[in-house]
Amino acid sequence: MWPEDFFEFAFIPNMDASLQDLADESEPEDWSYQNTSSDHPLPVLYNYIRYTYRKVSEEGKITLSEDGQYSCFNTGLVTPSQEAIYASFEVNRKMNAQPWFFKNWFRKGRWELNSFPELPDLAHYFDDPASLVFDTRKDLRVNVEHIIEENKERFPEPYQSMDDYALQTFLKGAIDNAKERVRRNYKTAIPQYYRGQIQLLLPLCLGNPQRADLALVADRHSTFYRVSTCLTLDMAYNNARQITKPDRDWLQP
Repeated sequence: MWPEDFFEFAFIPNMDASLQDLADESEPEDWSYQNTSSDHPLPVLYNYIRYTYRKVSEEGKITLSEDGQYSCFNTGLVTPSQEAIYASFEVNRKMNAQPWFFKNWFRKGRWELNSFPELPDLAHYFDDPASLVFDTRKDLRVNVEHIIEENKERFPEPYQSMDDYALQTFLKGAIDNAKERVRRNYKTAIPQYYRGQIQLLLPLCLGNPQRADLALVADRHSTFYRVSTCLTLDMAYNNARQITKPDRDWLQP
C-alpha cells in the first residue's frame, strides 16, 4: 500500500531544514557524524527518519485522517517532556508527483492531530528481548581474515597501512580484549537493526583500551555468535540509533 522509500511517499520541500526543526522539537541529541563526511548536516537523523518510515510502512503503521486528506506516522522520538512526535502529511495536489506533501512534525498534544481517529504506534524491531543482550554462555567466533579482506579501508591509520599478516596478528589481540570485556559486562554489546535482523555491536579498541576504533558486528546463532565484519563508529551509531539511543559507554556520535 505504501511506497518503500520515504522520498517516493512524500515531497519534502527542504529536508535539511525540516530535520533541524525535528531536532529542535525533540530531546537534545547529537545527530552528526564525528569522522565521516555527509551531504546532510544531521546525517544520523536523516537516516533515522528514512528507515523509521520504511519500517512503519512495512508494518502498516501509517494512519489516515477520517477524510483521507492527511496521514501521519510515529517518529519514535519525543519532546523533552516525553510527548511523542509524529510526522504529518497532506495529500499532494501536484500531478505526477509523490502522493503526499510533508506538513510538519507535531507533538501528540497538538490540535492538528485531532483529525486522526487513532494515532499510530511505534515501529517494532524485535520479538525476543533476549536478542538485545549478549549471552555470555555462547562462544564468540570471529573470522579475522574476512574482516581484514573486506573491511581494511575502515581501519584508522596506522593499521590500514599494515600488511595483512601483521594486522591479523594485531587484530586477534584486540578481539580477545573485546571478548573479555563483553563477558565481564554483557551491556557492552549494543544492538543494531540491519536488514530485518538484530545484531550486536562490540567495541574494537586498537590503540587505547578506553577508546573504541571500530565496532565488531556479531550475528546471533542458536549456540554461538559469529563475527565476520566490522563498522566504523559512525556507521555503527547510525544503525544502533534506529532502535534506541545507545548508551555512551563506548559508542557515541
